[in-house]
Amino acid sequence: MNPMEIPSLAELKKDLGYLSEKELIGLIIDLSKFSRDNKAFLYFKLNEKDRPFLFVDSVKAELDEAFQTANTRNYHLAKKASQTIRRKLNKSLKLSKNKADQAELILYFCEQMKEYGYVNHRHPVIENLFQVQLGKAQKLIATLHEDLQSDFSFRIEELS
Repeated sequence: MNPMEIPSLAELKKDLGYLSEKELIGLIIDLSKFSRDNKAFLYFKLNEKDRPFLFVDSVKAELDEAFQTANTRNYHLAKKASQTIRRKLNKSLKLSKNKADQAELILYFCEQMKEYGYVNHRHPVIENLFQVQLGKAQKLIATLHEDLQSDFSFRIEELS
């Protein structure tokens, strides 16, 4: 028995065009029930026009909580905690296509790693995680408008 073939996005888009507004709303509600990520994505998309910093602020709050509750008594626990928090960050980054927001959140993550003393452990895994995130932020910042690049550049220098 062959597994069901999933249609392309173009085919799905065409099929969605045939649905009524009521059917589309029902489908979107059903999709949001499947995962917390879908629900969060829908929430941010519906509210980003009224509150443009809602996404960034809520992700920062989630990261703050994770950093505050993390156990960093030794390098092994700090490594595990930093990897867990980075996974939360990466999951959240998928919800936004705004490169400035993504750069802001990655830099915030790096600043928190430094503030909470993760970098002080001098563990190669933690240092590598920190450097990779810093590199991601620098790549994102390079694609932004010059004014935004200068806004971010001093934060990069402080972290390097």
